[in-house]
Amino acid sequence: MNVPVSRASNPSGVLIVGGGLVGASLAIALDAAGIAATLVETAAPRADAQPSYDERNLALARATVNGLAAIGVWRHAAAQATPIRHIRVSRAGEFGSARIDADRQGVDALGWTLPARELGTALLRRLDECTRLTRLAPATLAALEPRADGWRAQIGTPDGRRSLDTPLLVGADGTGSFVRTQLGIAAEHHDYQQTLFVCTITPERHHANRAYERFADDGPIALLPLAERRCGLVFTVAADDAEAIAALDDAAFIELAQRRFGWRLGRLNRPGKRHPYAIHRVAAAQLIGPRAVLVGNAAQTVHPIGAQGFNLGLRDALTLAELVAVSPDPGAAELLEHYAARRTPDREGTMAMSHGLVRLACLPQPLLAPLRSLALLACDRVPPLQRALARRGMGFRGEPPHAVLERLP
Repeated sequence: MNVPVSRASNPSGVLIVGGGLVGASLAIALDAAGIAATLVETAAPRADAQPSYDERNLALARATVNGLAAIGVWRHAAAQATPIRHIRVSRAGEFGSARIDADRQGVDALGWTLPARELGTALLRRLDECTRLTRLAPATLAALEPRADGWRAQIGTPDGRRSLDTPLLVGADGTGSFVRTQLGIAAEHHDYQQTLFVCTITPERHHANRAYERFADDGPIALLPLAERRCGLVFTVAADDAEAIAALDDAAFIELAQRRFGWRLGRLNRPGKRHPYAIHRVAAAQLIGPRAVLVGNAAQTVHPIGAQGFNLGLRDALTLAELVAVSPDPGAAELLEHYAARRTPDREGTMAMSHGLVRLACLPQPLLAPLRSLALLACDRVPPLQRALARRGMGFRGEPPHAVLERLP
C-alpha cells in the first residue's frame, strides 16, 4: 500500500531509498528543515515489520541523543532509555583497563541505551507528525534513469510502478545497497568470520548504569545497562562456532557468556531470545555520485565493536540535512562535495577505530599483552587521553552536524 503522509507541491523532492533507522531520521530532519522529501520503505510502516527495528539494544552516544532531540524524536523515546554513566573497557587475562565516568567529563551521561525496536517506534511516531514528507510503503526502487537535473526513479508498489523525478537521490538502503550498485560505486568487503549474538540478561548485581566492553581472543563481549536491572548482552563468537552456540540451551549459553564476561556483576541469569548476526565490514569507495549520496550502512557498515554504526549513520543524515536546508539546489555538486569533505574525517576515523580494535584487542598474541595493558592504563590515567577518548565515544568527532553540538565544560 502507499502511505502518503502529506501532499507536497513537488511530488518527490529529495528521494530517500530506505526507511530504516538512518533513512527515517534523515526524512524527519529534512521535514523539520522545511524540505519536501519522499521516503521509499520496503516494509509496511510498523515497528514489527521494518527489519532494522529489531531486537538489538543500541548504545546511543551523547551526540546522537542531542541530534534525536533536535529533530523531535527523543521525546518519544526518552522514557524507554537508560543512561550510561560509566564505561569499563578491559581485556581478558591482562592487567590493564580503562574507565570513563560521566562525572569526570562534567556531564550527566555519556550516552543512553535503547532497544532498537523502541527507537523504531519513536521514529514512526515522529514520521506521523511530518507535514512535508511522502512515504511509500511497502515499495522498492526498481530502476533509475539519469537526467540533467537529477534522477527519474521507477518505484515498485503493490499498485504497480510509479515514476518520480528527484534532484537528489539518497541511498539509505543498508549494507547491500541497491542504490550504491546502480550508481556504479564499488565497495570494499571484509568478512570478520565472526557472528554476533544479542539478547537480554539479568545479572545478580545491579549494573549501576555501567556499560562493559571486554576483549578476548574469540572476540569482544559487551553488557549494556537497561531498565529493570536488565542488561543487553552483545556476544561475539567465531563464525565456525555460531551454529553450535545457537543450538545451546539457555543454561549452557549463559555459562559460556559467564566464562567470557567474568563475575564483576555476579551470576548472569534469565537470557532472553537470542538473535545472531554475521559481522562484515563494507566501505563504499566514495560517498557521492552525480546528484546522489550514500548514508548510513549503504556508505559504511562497521564492526559493532564500540557500538558506532547508527551513531555514525545519524551524523551522516544530520549533516546532509543541514547542508540541504541552506542550498537552493539539494543535488548541487558543490553541496555534495562539501558533504563528503565534512563526513570523511569522522567516517574514516570511526572505521579505523572499530577495525583496529578488532585486530589489535582480540589478537591472541602474548607479546601484545603488555602493550595493550599499558595503552588501556594510559587512557585511564592520562587526562588528555581520557578526555579525547570520551569525546570521541560521545560522538563529538571531526566537524559534527550542528544539531548534535552542546557546550561541554
